[in-house]
Amino acid sequence: MPVTAALPSAYADTVLARLPVVYGAAADPERAARMRAYMKDVAPFLGLTSPVRRDLSRTVLDGTPRPDETDLTALALRCWTLPEREYTYFAIDCLRRHVRALSSGFLPVARQLVTTVPWWDTVDHLAAHVVGGLVAADPRLTAAMDAWIEDDDLWVARTALLHQLRRKQTTDTERLFAYCLRQAGHGDFFIRKAIGWALREYAKTDPDAVRSFVAAHRDVLAPLSVREALKNVGP
Repeated sequence: MPVTAALPSAYADTVLARLPVVYGAAADPERAARMRAYMKDVAPFLGLTSPVRRDLSRTVLDGTPRPDETDLTALALRCWTLPEREYTYFAIDCLRRHVRALSSGFLPVARQLVTTVPWWDTVDHLAAHVVGGLVAADPRLTAAMDAWIEDDDLWVARTALLHQLRRKQTTDTERLFAYCLRQAGHGDFFIRKAIGWALREYAKTDPDAVRSFVAAHRDVLAPLSVREALKNVGP
């Protein structure tokens, strides 16, 4: 059952009273149109560049207390109800900054965010920085990732593929390679790209392991996945 955006939080009340005012005053309609086109019309935009948005976010958050999990949940869900994409970016920045305040119980909320107006711009940050942080803090959540990699929703499966992007030496290599093989035959670009990206990132830590994996499974991995995996380490 989806978590409701009406979850009470004084913190979220304060932030959401400020956020549309501060962001809206800086809107750039011409840039917004270009951003919307670049993102394949997934959502409208205000037209805020990342540096401008982050400066405005500091104004929005000035004087607010450190949020707890309830506050962050309410904030994220309310931001996701606003039409312009920059509001979801604001929420993701807050979740990343305070990921240690989130318990394993936040995982269903993260899934709800992943699957609501999904596109790579939100899903990838949630995967690497939020879901990844939750699993790293509570390894019992790997069972959920094992279920997510099997999910029919490509964005849920992509999240499972990418959730270890920041793990480096602590990467569960066996699970990473198993996930890549599980989705190797997927026909969607975003899954094939995610396989290659996950492998390429791990190649920064253990290039020999990635080269060996790709060599052993080149017959089932998509050419796109192979190219991405070996981009920085060679065949």
